[in-house]
Amino acid sequence: MNALTRPDPSRSRAVLPVLVIDDHPIVLQGCRRVLEDAGIETVAEATGVVSGYRAFFRLRPPVVICDLTFQGNGLAGLGLIRRMRAVEPSTRILVFSMHNDPVIVSRALEAGALGYVLKDHASNELYQAFEQVRIGEVYLDRRLATEVAMLRADPRRTPETQLTPREQQILARLAQGKSYGTIASELSVSYKTVTNACSQMRQKLGVRTLAELIHVAVTQAQRQG
Repeated sequence: MNALTRPDPSRSRAVLPVLVIDDHPIVLQGCRRVLEDAGIETVAEATGVVSGYRAFFRLRPPVVICDLTFQGNGLAGLGLIRRMRAVEPSTRILVFSMHNDPVIVSRALEAGALGYVLKDHASNELYQAFEQVRIGEVYLDRRLATEVAMLRADPRRTPETQLTPREQQILARLAQGKSYGTIASELSVSYKTVTNACSQMRQKLGVRTLAELIHVAVTQAQRQG
């Protein structure tokens, strides 16, 4: 995160505690600094989906800052957001993520997030996003807001059309019954790249299992002739 524009600490002291869920220590440290400079005196941290949910259930914080991607769990943050909102519907959740895909942003908002800010933006934007979400207002930067609005307004822009070219290549090979290893070999990518892409496609297409993803792949292949 870039240099922080220092806010007025008196504005946020009523919000205690804030929970930050992210599996990168540097991100946790940066978030803590932003929040402490904003006057937040109690910042709780968790580094995974399970520990994050347990901390949330124990603390019931009014505001949560949460990543979407966790090592070994893909976009598990989406499910975590749904679970937290089911327990405490009043909880205000800000997603802090590297993903700028409007489909993923839209799914995060549908899951219950109130705001979404990218990790490659300046620290003062994280503070601004936090302040907006803290008072119950939606926060998206202008570009993301425009792309999400276009996605929702155009019925032709289905989740399938939002797959990247690489994801489309992998989906087509899944429809042919090929294994992860075979797909990785054919595309000259790592096995992990294929599994991560399949995890992201499941989130984009709204399916939970590999079998459901393969069904989508076969259906799309049949439509395309």
